[in-house]
Amino acid sequence: MAHTATEWPPEETLSLWKGEQARLKARVVDRDTEAWQRDPSFSGLQKVGGVDVSFVKGDSVRACASLVVLSYPELKVLYEDSRMVGLKAPYVSGFLAFREVPFLVELVQRLQEKEPDLMPQVLLVDGNGVLHQRGFGVACHLGVLTELPCVGVAKKLLQVEGLENNASHKEKIVLLQAGGDTFPLIGNSGTVLGMALKSHDHSTKPLYVSVGHRISLEVAVRLTHRCCRFRIPEPIRQADIRSREYIRRTLGHRGESPAQRKDRLSLHQAFERPLESEGTSDTPWLFMSPVLDVITRSQKEKSTNACPAGGPGAPADQGRPPECFGRSSSTDLRDPEPGFQEQKDQQLKGTRCQEDPDLWPPSPAWV
Repeated sequence: MAHTATEWPPEETLSLWKGEQARLKARVVDRDTEAWQRDPSFSGLQKVGGVDVSFVKGDSVRACASLVVLSYPELKVLYEDSRMVGLKAPYVSGFLAFREVPFLVELVQRLQEKEPDLMPQVLLVDGNGVLHQRGFGVACHLGVLTELPCVGVAKKLLQVEGLENNASHKEKIVLLQAGGDTFPLIGNSGTVLGMALKSHDHSTKPLYVSVGHRISLEVAVRLTHRCCRFRIPEPIRQADIRSREYIRRTLGHRGESPAQRKDRLSLHQAFERPLESEGTSDTPWLFMSPVLDVITRSQKEKSTNACPAGGPGAPADQGRPPECFGRSSSTDLRDPEPGFQEQKDQQLKGTRCQEDPDLWPPSPAWV
């Protein structure tokens, strides 16, 4: 049975939330505070963290919060912690932090208690920082409460301060030719709120990077780019993958036999192999697509032969993945409305748990 979150908060609560954002916003530091940030090669940076919250379809209460810590520059997972949580606040555009940040803070505190030597030197957050309706997004909120340098990395443009995903914005995106190319996001006030970043040579959609806490925008953008093997920065990508897998393990993978689950996990582990060089980062993945297709078809055929449609034990959902997912990118090509980033992310959390195209490289046209 699906669980339902609390009702829309009263105006008094929204007023209190705004006041809390204004109070904490005064503590945001938008400049570099660490020695590694001032080094062009980030010498001294060894641990980069990423956080994500994944949701269960049709359930506005249960979710999975995940924290991972990766080595830098190797981007290998050193630590992971995922846990199922019960959301107490409903989703309200502009106040996402009050719904998710308490659980992310707990994960950071648990890491500090369990493995203090693995505390990240910076956190990449799936969401916005100062690029926000009141200049205090989830990345700022988490940074101030943990006192860790934080970077906001959003997959879609939050349309505030006159920023719009209009024809002019799309023309600028077309001009982003290579990974690392950027253009500034300038609000009506003339303030640079963030940067649009082409994170990978083969990515057609930019990321929107903004300052969270204790880091400059220039360093936040460079760090985000250096953490990208694919479109999504590896710390956030790994947190998303592992939170989805935790939900699968916790709630069960409907219609999946133990052997099929073993095969699926083996494939995930195969994808975790370190890449030999940045110049060939896409090569091993492109040629895995046909292999995955063959294995998937084989599993479906075995399932059909072992349990014909309508026969005893036939899964009602025909072996679909479980109803869970993280903040995956949308296939909706319509222009977003103001406040789109957070609201669309929440709508997407109601889709079934299929692999996010932003987490895996695109298959070639001939596959």
